[in-house]
Amino acid sequence: MKRRNFIYLTGIGATAAMLPAIPVWGNEISQERSLEYIDPAAKKLLSDVALNAARAKGATYTDVRVGRYLNQYVVTREDKVQNIVNTESYGVGIRVIANGCWGFAATDQMDKDSIAKAAELAVSIAKENARLQNEPVQLAPQKGYGEVSWKSPIEKNAFEVPIKEKVDLLLSVNDAAMKGGADYINSILFMVNEQKYFASSDGSYIDQDIHRIWPTFFITKINKETGKFETRNALSAPTGKGYEYLDARPQDKIKTASGTLYKGRYDMLEDAKQAATQVGEKLKAKSVEPGKYDLVLDPSHLWLTIHESCGHPTELDRVLGYEANFAGTSFLTLDKWESKKFKYGSKEVNITADKTEPGSLGAVGYDDEGVKCGKWDVIKDGVLVNYQAIRDQAHIVGLDHSQGCCYADNWSSVQFQRMANISLQPGKKPLSIADQIKNVEKGIYIIGDGSFSIDQQRYNFQFGGQLFYEIKGGKIVGMLKDVAYQANTQEFWNSCSAVCDQSDYRLGGSFFDGKGQPMQSSAVSHGSATARFNGVNVINTARKIG
Repeated sequence: MKRRNFIYLTGIGATAAMLPAIPVWGNEISQERSLEYIDPAAKKLLSDVALNAARAKGATYTDVRVGRYLNQYVVTREDKVQNIVNTESYGVGIRVIANGCWGFAATDQMDKDSIAKAAELAVSIAKENARLQNEPVQLAPQKGYGEVSWKSPIEKNAFEVPIKEKVDLLLSVNDAAMKGGADYINSILFMVNEQKYFASSDGSYIDQDIHRIWPTFFITKINKETGKFETRNALSAPTGKGYEYLDARPQDKIKTASGTLYKGRYDMLEDAKQAATQVGEKLKAKSVEPGKYDLVLDPSHLWLTIHESCGHPTELDRVLGYEANFAGTSFLTLDKWESKKFKYGSKEVNITADKTEPGSLGAVGYDDEGVKCGKWDVIKDGVLVNYQAIRDQAHIVGLDHSQGCCYADNWSSVQFQRMANISLQPGKKPLSIADQIKNVEKGIYIIGDGSFSIDQQRYNFQFGGQLFYEIKGGKIVGMLKDVAYQANTQEFWNSCSAVCDQSDYRLGGSFFDGKGQPMQSSAVSHGSATARFNGVNVINTARKIG
């Protein structure tokens, strides 16, 4: 990747202050080359070289990941194309256990001698590490699956769509927003294809073809008299789908008193027109009065609260103190799980982990340890019942199997415990968004994610959003601004009094979720239906204290 593209995509370009650092490591390639797919037989041959070399040097377990990672990003601003990036990263990562300890090595030299040397290096590293380890690695049992494959169930490969079509879409989105009153707009298409081949000494040879896409935009409107400005970001959800995600149908649109929301597929042009109007309304909106409110939280907002206050704190490595980067460890210590009665939330709160949910960012057939993925309860009827664990952690919480949530963001990165899709299950009784709102006397309806903060134990937090609507006497009476709510995780989830039914269930998610040191990025979805939380403390973010 060229340095200018890296600098641009990590915050110095047009999207500065709006995007995280975006990992696009690899060599620039043509779009045509991105359509190639490497023969699984060739990858199996290379994997066997690594497996045999590691075994010969004393490894008791080996896994091999042959990975090809493709990224395509199209970035525009107003009437200009800012950047088009196509990258490819291809290589092999080899992880072993020798003398009871992990070792890892990787190479991008895809010949037999180089791969054998990398396997031997991984064994040497494991044996050196073992000199400092107090107890051997305990791997949960895992059967081999033989030769199997899995592919994202996409309808239209985004990498096959001509660049011109993508540029035309983004520029039309920008034009519509500018005509609607926006002063500035950036629009972007992020597309990722992970072609991953896994082999292990357990007897698995797993070929997977994984696709993700995220269309998004960032609109700004300025009050020329005061110099104040407001923003409105896209209400799209990054998704594990193909380019068909951008072909919204009538059934994909949810009409509410506040505008159109999206389920299943997304209409970027319609959302941009709506956003241009709403960002103007935000400039004129009433500033919120601080106090206690009942909150009605849309899935486009709630996904982030779930991610930060349910997803990360139930990662077992954070619970155990093995991981402390990116907002620390976790308040959900093992004694809370062992008690079998820790009241994480109200009885309305049922949180599941699921690596198989169709259309989700984290959906795969098998994780990066060759474990077949599935679904399990994390919080059941408000009580903490489980964590998220991988093969060498499973014994700590009495499991005889991994939960299949191990991931590496590149062939050159060692796999480690990453978040599964963590979701709030919908309510079982019929309940619509309109029903939620009409039952609220004094409240705020929040749509879209915004800024947030959370402490080093994933306990005390503050969340903003994109759109805020005041509710009085069961009706939306106008737009608010300067809204954020504060709570601690347990208090907040125990205030949950109602969740809409399955018909309102939607996915949100993070396309670039950072964790670890060195940092790795993963993609994960969080589903929910619109939910109500009673008596939550709301602050005014524009008011100065003192």
